[in-house]
Amino acid sequence: METRARYILVGLFVLVAGMAGFGFVYWLHATGGLGARAVYRVRFEDSISGLLMGAAVSFNGIRVGEVTNLQLSAENPKQVFVTIAIDPATPLRTDTKARIDVQGLMGSPSVALEGGSPGLPVLKGVLGEPPLLIADASAGRDFTQAARQVLGRIDKILSDNSDQLHDAIANLDTFSSALSRNAGRVDGILAGLEKMTGGESKSPTQTFDLTAPRVLVPPSKKPGKQLVIADPTTLVANDTQRIILRASDGGTSFLDNGQWADSASKLLQAKIIQSFENANFLAAVGRPSDGLSNESQILIDLHRFEISVGPPAKAELEFMAKILTQNGKIADSKLFRAEAPVSAMDPASATRALNEAFIQGATELVQWTAQKL
Repeated sequence: METRARYILVGLFVLVAGMAGFGFVYWLHATGGLGARAVYRVRFEDSISGLLMGAAVSFNGIRVGEVTNLQLSAENPKQVFVTIAIDPATPLRTDTKARIDVQGLMGSPSVALEGGSPGLPVLKGVLGEPPLLIADASAGRDFTQAARQVLGRIDKILSDNSDQLHDAIANLDTFSSALSRNAGRVDGILAGLEKMTGGESKSPTQTFDLTAPRVLVPPSKKPGKQLVIADPTTLVANDTQRIILRASDGGTSFLDNGQWADSASKLLQAKIIQSFENANFLAAVGRPSDGLSNESQILIDLHRFEISVGPPAKAELEFMAKILTQNGKIADSKLFRAEAPVSAMDPASATRALNEAFIQGATELVQWTAQKL
């Protein structure tokens, strides 16, 4: 009887554990593991070239979600349906605008949502389908097409004014020849003007780079997956080559005679990719444009990468990282912060401290990602 009772208890335990596991998997599939998501569909009437699953979705410039699916219309070959999962608190109205946005010439396309009248009703679905947002006819137009049109207009202007341009180039050649013959005199004149006005020659701007750390990942933490590091998002004021100084009252300025080798977001993305490559626990890691599979993506939102003037002066790095799975769900997220003291307010000391803060943050990111994957 005792043996039979133990078998019954073991059977009940296995049944309860199985049901709990099923419930957890269902919850993870339904919610993405972190809060609720509202699903919408956006219909574009033109090309959405370059848009990928996992691309950012922003509302009035603030990131609110990600692209989870891309689908062609069976009825109309020109139409494309984009499924997005966003924060349910996002106020989408019936007149909210949708378009494809590209940051810079080399940035990845994303979906941008704008505006909406407060008096109009909230966008709702019909017959159990996700709410449908219809974009303007030109909202998905490839920016290269617009560039071709501009180049065509420029070519026409050049053709219509070829004689005048030829005369202007001839005059410039004559002027440059005269300058070349009198280069010594021109240098003397400029030097005299500088002395007369009390000006001083400005030292050249130094360019600095970041160092990718070499993180040791235990052998048991090597999943052999492919990982995509998405283009980081940040405020326009933070995405600069210049070294940002933040005063105690919140005001910002820039450090003289020093700059980064690239804009902050591009430099951080490149060095984070290199940090994962140095750890050598993934099959491949790269950018969205590198053609890797969407097994996992790291989404990074850069909050700050700057020098706090203090006192005491210190370098500060802060960013939010999210792991996006292949089905468009957020598997986990974490806020990373790192600081390093600044010994002196000169470009070499400031960038050295910022580099130390980056090494701390990148090391924690690689270790955290290895653990989660």
